Formats: sequence, C-alpha cells, structure tokens
Amino acid sequence: MTTRPRTMDIHPILSSLPIGRDAASVRLRLEAMERVMEGLFTIPGTSRKVGLDVLLDLVPVVGTTIAALVGSWLVWEARNLGMSKLQMARMFGNVGVDWALGMIPFVGAVPDFFFRSNTRNLRIIRRHLDRHHPATATILG
Repeated sequence: MTTRPRTMDIHPILSSLPIGRDAASVRLRLEAMERVMEGLFTIPGTSRKVGLDVLLDLVPVVGTTIAALVGSWLVWEARNLGMSKLQMARMFGNVGVDWALGMIPFVGAVPDFFFRSNTRNLRIIRRHLDRHHPATATILG
C-alpha cells in the first residue's frame, strides 16, 4: 500500500505556507506571492529587485496573462478579507494597467519594471489588515 506524501515531505517551503483563511494566514500568503512576483532577485550593481512578473512579460501575451491571473488571485484574497468594492476595483485597475503595459511584446517588460501592480495591491491589503486585523501586523527589524 502506498501512502501519499505529506506536504512537508515534498518541499520545506510548501509546508511553511499557511493554508488557513484567517487574516494572518492570508497576509503571509500574499506577502510571499508578492515577493515571488516582484522581488525574486536583485539586479547586480543596483538595488532594484526583479521578480517573475517582469520575466513573464518577456513571453508575449501568454506570460502577461499569467501574471495578470496571479494578480487577480491577490484581489480574490482581498475579497475574502471583506475589503470594499472600491478597494478591489482599484486593485483590478492596477492589474489591468500592468496587463495592458505587458501586452507590448518585449518592450512591455520595461514599464512593468517600474509599475509594480502586486506591490501596490499588497500595500492596499496591508492598510486594510492593519486597520481591521491589527494582530496580523508584522514588525520588521
């Protein structure tokens, strides 16, 4: 009889991601996703970070659409937190601008390097969490 491997056995990072729907778990998931999309590595000789979002823009149409779907997932999580429709509309606007800029083949990665929709959306979500769920706030030291 074979047993299904536990998440912890698959990869240590996956076992550390919170799965709950509570505000603290959502905050940790969204911060991790924003890091992957906007800050995987630093460009040598600069302090600018680049993530999967910019790299996906190098694949015309498909890459930009995948990045927009990930950005939409952040908005979906915001909906689950009970954020207002106005906040979610603003977040979808950020995703839409990012998608439209990325649709320009190859050149679209340049504006995306400066317009970081996932970082903007995470900032909106953090403000909401800090106001409505202050116990989830993390202090960076």
